[in-house]
Amino acid sequence: MESLRFKVVDEAFNRKADPVEIPSERPEKYYGKYVFNRQKMFEYLPADTYQALCSAIDNKQPLQREVADSVAEGMKRWALDNGARHYTHWFQPLTETTAEKHDSFIEHDGKGGVIECFNGKLLVQQEPDASSFPNGGIRNTFEARGYSAWDISSPAFIIGNTLCIPTIFISYTGESLDYKTPLLRALNSVDKAATAVAKMFDPDVEHVRTYLGWEQEYFLVDESLYSARPDLMLTGRTLMGHESAKNQQLEDHYFGAIPSRVEAFMLDLEIECHKLGIPAKTRHNEVAPNQFELAPVFEEANLANDHNQLIMSVMAEVARRHHFRVLLHEKPFAGINGSGKHNNWSLGTDKGTLLFAPGRSHTDNLRFLTFTVNVMAAVHRHNALLKASIMSATNAHRLGANEAPPAIISIFMGSQIAGILERIEHSTNAELTNLAARKELELNLSQIPEIMRDNTDRNRTSPFAFTGNRFEFRAVGSSANCGAAMIALNAAVAEQLILFKKAVDERMASGLSQNDAILEEIHILIKSSKAIHFDGNGYSDEWKEEAARRGLDCETSVPLIFDAYQRKSSVDMFRTTGVFSEVELAARNEVKWEMYTKKVQIEARVLGDLAINHVIPVATQYQSILLDNVLKMRQVFGIDRTDLTASVTDSIEKLTQHITVIREEVAAMVDDRRVANRLESEREKALAYHDRVVPHMDTIRYHIDKLELMVDNEMWPLPKYRELLFIR
Repeated sequence: MESLRFKVVDEAFNRKADPVEIPSERPEKYYGKYVFNRQKMFEYLPADTYQALCSAIDNKQPLQREVADSVAEGMKRWALDNGARHYTHWFQPLTETTAEKHDSFIEHDGKGGVIECFNGKLLVQQEPDASSFPNGGIRNTFEARGYSAWDISSPAFIIGNTLCIPTIFISYTGESLDYKTPLLRALNSVDKAATAVAKMFDPDVEHVRTYLGWEQEYFLVDESLYSARPDLMLTGRTLMGHESAKNQQLEDHYFGAIPSRVEAFMLDLEIECHKLGIPAKTRHNEVAPNQFELAPVFEEANLANDHNQLIMSVMAEVARRHHFRVLLHEKPFAGINGSGKHNNWSLGTDKGTLLFAPGRSHTDNLRFLTFTVNVMAAVHRHNALLKASIMSATNAHRLGANEAPPAIISIFMGSQIAGILERIEHSTNAELTNLAARKELELNLSQIPEIMRDNTDRNRTSPFAFTGNRFEFRAVGSSANCGAAMIALNAAVAEQLILFKKAVDERMASGLSQNDAILEEIHILIKSSKAIHFDGNGYSDEWKEEAARRGLDCETSVPLIFDAYQRKSSVDMFRTTGVFSEVELAARNEVKWEMYTKKVQIEARVLGDLAINHVIPVATQYQSILLDNVLKMRQVFGIDRTDLTASVTDSIEKLTQHITVIREEVAAMVDDRRVANRLESEREKALAYHDRVVPHMDTIRYHIDKLELMVDNEMWPLPKYRELLFIR
């Protein structure tokens, strides 16, 4: 009888690319078809409502109730015209996914029928149950009330037959229970702080906007193979599996020809993205087999984050249409590249000036130095916090291996910028004054626009790299909400810019010119933040030792890394920038520890089940076959012919050893889980899982992977790496 494994492998191998229904018109004709953008607003809203709404969005002002009623009526008509029958407040709880509760537009008409109704009250606010979402103890189970409130800066959109309204999500007592609320606070804080500094160079600047361009990496697995791997289905990663003889060592997958099935999926996904106003632009094969990447055009950070959350769910839905499953886990396969979500981050004024772009004039270059050095100082002061913002049970598997950045935050600047910073660092006060007085800074900055693209190497070992006119936060995990990293980064930079402006103002009050004051403060910041600057190999053991000597955070235990949120420097920074209260921070840490525990707990339970109920029965069955073989050989050739049975008996002994260790380790893992589960503190429970449970899992996997190489291939129950990763 043919095994299930061979059936699903054969099914996957013979599957062909499904046709994609390509719109007859060009993308610009259907782009944003299902988005209530300004074009749709102009069409469906009265002129005064349209102007009031646009003004509120542009000036970050609240919307009047009567305007909300008018917007709701126009939005409803647009939604119904496009096939929507329900509406929902679409929000981002602390689960790393999105949430929605659908309501139809119907209300009683008082005559035994219904009418389609949607007003400003329903648009602006809803009351979803808050007790069942992670809240870190802010809400008791019996205190279920929470509120979602419309975010006017992110346009509504239609998925299927549902109008989705992006919202924040807060508790009954006002604390944030989501990612959007603190992200909006952080963006507002950096806007104010950066605008104050930008006005030193251009008094006409009114706002500074934060831009984000994410690069979403992911794996695709055939659905039949996925269904035959319980670990993939339940945890998103393979908890066992020996590496394939061929994986990524030939470097033949990166930027290679896209397989036809995958290209059909990508095209379908792009069409869906464009209809939803997501500017998907770049697609390519990534380094690992069956790994790919999608990247959009840069957008303002809040909208970009919404689009990334949306695309992860759209990606999963489209993949099903093509008989794939998307894997967004940071490390679904051992021994090959994991998946990140590089966050390309930049700041720009409302006048169109990118603040991290060098220029040709004295003012442009001084502004560039000001903002770049302040970012260095912010990242240096809060390097532990930034690491905590991207850390998770899943991302911990990825960081520091197979081209992923290490779990130590440092900044890569490139040789030319590094040389400029070093020159300023070693300048005397008189030399700084001379530089400030000159028409040009004479730092060769005027040459940067021509050579910057080739000058800043793509250091894959750097978690935070300057890449021309932006910084690339490469340590963010593929399944993460970008908001976590963007909240910490923007808040940290906002705090630093506030401190910088204060220091410059004090120097100017003592009689220094503005340029002198700015350069003196830049000089100090370069020296004080020098430890964060590293352009070398982040994978080397030497760097780990050097980073520790520099005072950078080198902690590798995920539960302990989360402690950075509770440091006084973090609490003070979040409070002064208005991003988090101390209560909110404490609650989020409780959630982080709890989520870590639960993810490891699920993996441990799945691994134990697979080991005892799938692997060991097959291994013992194969062991019996070998024992029977030895007995028969001895019957035929004589009991003394050990030379003929030696290799078989050696295999039996090794099988026995591996089986024994697996049984013992599973039992010990279960015992340690029980002990950990009795702990009341979420932090202590997470530490117990990290320190006691995870090592058992590593040991169990090692011995299962050894068995995979020994047991008859036809008997092995689960699809192997060579089958999961190389099906086209």
